[in-house]
Amino acid sequence: MQKLAILGCGTMGETILSGLLASGEFEADQLVASVRRTEVGRRIAEKYGVEVTTNNAQAVIGADVVVAAFKPQTLTRILELEDVRAGLAGKMLISIAAGVRLETLAERLPDTVVVRAMPNTPCLVRCGMTALALGPGGTDEHAEAATRVFAPLGRVVQVQDTHMDAITSLNGSGPAFAYVMLEAMADGGVMMGLPRDLALEIAAKVFEGAAAMVLETGAHPAALKDQVTTPAGSTIAGLLTMEDGRIRSVLARAIQEATKVAATLG
Repeated sequence: MQKLAILGCGTMGETILSGLLASGEFEADQLVASVRRTEVGRRIAEKYGVEVTTNNAQAVIGADVVVAAFKPQTLTRILELEDVRAGLAGKMLISIAAGVRLETLAERLPDTVVVRAMPNTPCLVRCGMTALALGPGGTDEHAEAATRVFAPLGRVVQVQDTHMDAITSLNGSGPAFAYVMLEAMADGGVMMGLPRDLALEIAAKVFEGAAAMVLETGAHPAALKDQVTTPAGSTIAGLLTMEDGRIRSVLARAIQEATKVAATLG
């Protein structure tokens, strides 16, 4: 991969761009970005030193791999442009558009290897998660190239396309659900007398540390929970209050409902 194009360089596109430059995986002259507004392009070019254009077809022409960081409706419209489709022939396209299936991409781009990706917003702080699904004709080399794009932003896993709607909900929407829980825990701390900034910092570190324990120890969350839960202690009292509020079913249903919507986005 000598040159990478990022089409639709908005929030997530810029996150990928900055992550690749910060990691040293790519030099500025190996990256090109497309944007909708000239003033945005000027800012990105000045900040990162990369080539920026408002012409998607122009961005595609010189690239080996293309990341399409569009919303689903925009991606559909862009792929209807003949010069863009022609420029993608013989290359690899990585789409992060929610709900747009590999089958749809492959039908529109029969001469292009297509990959579907679902990153999340913690990629902004290099602590993200990205799921990748390879389309028809995808090889180990294509998987490695796609992984190289997202690895600087956090963890990367390879999955089947049939799982991507659920992953869109759990991975893409999941941070929003976590923020609600984090905020609620901080509110509880404030209610019991903690300053707001201290309560938020502690709650955030609790989430960060708990997640790290699961990932680094490999232990089941239930086992880690039991390690904190002593007989007649404060933890079990709080846990029973959470169960009174049906916390488990509410969170599981949030993923279920978000997955149903994700399936319609493409």
